[in-house]
Order: sequence, then C-alpha cells, then structure tokens
Amino acid sequence: MGIEVVVEGLTKSFGRQEIWQDVSLTLPAGEVSVMLGPSGTGKTVFLKSLIGLLKPERGRVLINGVDMVNSPERDIYETRKMFGLMFQDGALFGSMSLFDNIAFPLREHTRKKESEIRRIVMERIEVVGLLGAEGKLPGEISGGMRKRAGLARALVLDPQIILCDEPDSGLDPVRTAYLSQLLIDLNAQIDATMLIVTHNLDIAATVPDNMGMLFRRELVTFGPREVLLTSEEPVVAQFLAGRREGPIGMSEEKDAATLAAEAAGPRPAGADLPREIVPQLEPSPGLPPRRAVTRRRERVLGMLDRLPPAAREAIERTYAGAPGPAVPSTGSGA
Repeated sequence: MGIEVVVEGLTKSFGRQEIWQDVSLTLPAGEVSVMLGPSGTGKTVFLKSLIGLLKPERGRVLINGVDMVNSPERDIYETRKMFGLMFQDGALFGSMSLFDNIAFPLREHTRKKESEIRRIVMERIEVVGLLGAEGKLPGEISGGMRKRAGLARALVLDPQIILCDEPDSGLDPVRTAYLSQLLIDLNAQIDATMLIVTHNLDIAATVPDNMGMLFRRELVTFGPREVLLTSEEPVVAQFLAGRREGPIGMSEEKDAATLAAEAAGPRPAGADLPREIVPQLEPSPGLPPRRAVTRRRERVLGMLDRLPPAAREAIERTYAGAPGPAVPSTGSGA
C-alpha cells in the first residue's frame, strides 16, 4: 500500500523570486491526486521538492517519519527509493534500448541478478503495453511510447509513491485517454500513492480522488475532487472552463483594473451553469477494484460537514446507492 505524504508550510524561492509559499496538504495513502495550475506556477518545482531534489527555504515534507527537507541526507536518500518519478519527456537515455533504460534503476540501486532484472523489466513492459518494443531506442518510437517507457522505469523499484510530471504533454487526446486509464489501472494493481502534475482538464476530470491548484504563489485549494470541481473560486472556475475572463492572463495574472473591467461587463456564456462532474475512471475489466476507493469514501464522508455545500451535494450524489456505509444526511440547513 502507498504511504501518506504530509506537506507543512512549504515555501520555495529562486533568488528574489518566490515560487510558492506556505503550501500545506496531505496526499492520502494509496489515493490518486492531481495538482493543477497554469503554466509557470511551480508545479514541477513542487514535485522536485517532495522528493528532496530541491530544498525549500521553509516547511517540511514528512514521509514515514523522514522529513525530505531537513532530515540527514542519508535518510532522504533511503526514503527516495520509495518514489517512482515519471518525467515530462520520459527522460530516457537516447543510446540505450528501452529494456536497458527501464532496467537502469535496478542495476544502479540493487544487487539483483540479470535473470531477476529481466523478469521484473518484462513484467513492467507488459503492464504499460510495450511488449515487442523493448529492443528499440527512444528515438525510434513515438512520444506516447516514450512516456510509457518512462512510467515503466518509474515502476521497477516497486515504489509506494509515484510522481508524474505532466504525463500528457505532447500527447493527442486519444493517447491521453489511454494514459489516464493506465494510471487508474496501475493504482488498482499496486495501490501506490500517486500525484500527477498536469494542466490537462481531461485527466483532471476523470482520474483523481483529490485535486489541488497552484496560482499566484499559493495553493488555492486541495481536497476531494468534488471540492475543486464545484469551486466558485474565480481562478478555479476560469481554469476548468478554459475561459479568458478571470484572474489568469496570457503572461501572468491580470491586474486589478482589468479584473474590475471584466467584472463590470457581461457574464461569459455558460458561467452561471452548474458544472457537471463526470464519473471517475474505473479499472479495466479483469483488474481488481481499487483499494483506495473504500478508504477514500470513509475519509471523505467523515469530513462532509466541513465542506462547501456544492461539494457536499456532489459527494452525496457520488455515493448515493453505492455499497458501503450510509451517506450521512446533512439536512436542508447544512
């Protein structure tokens, strides 16, 4: 099973430029979470801070009692072995075959025999649908195949936490749909804690149990998917609708005068319609059910009375008629 990741008060700058400040959230064990945000909001920096590749100025990242920011380097190094990291471009070695790329972490970090390495690598290659391509070089295959090879490499050390940095970048909508299903299927098979950084709305709408968003150097929100998908927060509503009207500008956030002018003008088409929450993807036929589903249901129903009304209603609709404990009634005055 995956491991809970607790982030407390994380602040990161490069020189005088503050990337984000005071970010606090918990990635629940074994659940799939997504971090959204416009380009340039520090989502990749956040991933690298979780794994200890970048050092924030303040805050903690707690994993099994180890602080990935402040603990001794040897403890951070050992804890890092619990992670699998899928980079944007796959980050494959161009002169190595896919097999050797995927085997690289096993040869680097373990003392396994080549026969054992081959068994593990071929299992992971099969999981990501690359059987038959293991002898090819990265330059001989498509971008989508390179992504899947990068994912296979992230899986060979049996990680309990998987971080995916924009797994959809450069993929067409059909390949993105296949990748979304693959991520859910992986979670069903290995029950790892997963965090996916993306600005792809299809992945955001169908894959995660939990969603967050970074904007203006802050974490706007993080919680059950229904909270963000029903949010009235202007930046969230703008991002999910893909509209020009709102705080996000072409190069950076808009100034107060521009926002005031927009607010005084006519409402964008569809702005007042309730957003439909599409169902979350289920594992492919033949795979076990995701163990995270039962844990999440219990966790989310336990926080129901602390959530905004729209999110509460969406969660009640999600679980109405589903097997498990009864959904508590919040009453008309809730």
